[in-house]
Amino acid sequence: MASWIIAFISSTGYFGILLLMLVENVFPPIPSELIMPLAGFMVAQNKLTFLGTTLAGMAGSVIGALPFYYGGKKLGEERVKRFADQYGRWLTLSRQDIERASRWFHKHGSAAVLLCRLIPGVRSLISVPAGIAGMNFAKFLFYTSLGTALWAGLLAYLGYMLGSNFSKVGKYLDPVSWIVFGAIGALYLVRVLMHKGAQA
Repeated sequence: MASWIIAFISSTGYFGILLLMLVENVFPPIPSELIMPLAGFMVAQNKLTFLGTTLAGMAGSVIGALPFYYGGKKLGEERVKRFADQYGRWLTLSRQDIERASRWFHKHGSAAVLLCRLIPGVRSLISVPAGIAGMNFAKFLFYTSLGTALWAGLLAYLGYMLGSNFSKVGKYLDPVSWIVFGAIGALYLVRVLMHKGAQA
């Protein structure tokens, strides 16, 4: 898996990072926790720049957040919840997830959009209550960009540090990445099977 991601980014450059992070934000087949460290690993090999890698990761995440924001804004909370009841099984999205993200937003306000970008599990979903609440788009874009830049930069830096010790860890990249991918896949399957729709 690590070899595939590295080969994909090698052939597509920063656009490939943007694309992977965009897709991960909407439907996470490959998590950002795997994408960005491997991109940072390539920075250590002088194939990419740290700034370009971070900005590409940020851009992909920001673009991926927009459908959630506009979906919340256009549909409203009840229709979003009904959508989750009907189709959320395949997106591993339940009304409980939406309610949890809404509680975060109502408790912390606009800052939740920034803070939740650093928390796996609610990073994408926090855009929904922001849209439902009609959060100013410029403010939403600012906090989203800042939060995703911090997240992408942190993961890329970890990968950069990994790359500086390639002789020690290089042989473990593929096995570890497949374990991570397998765990994500198993978690997805469990969530599909245990998905809770509307409560009786």
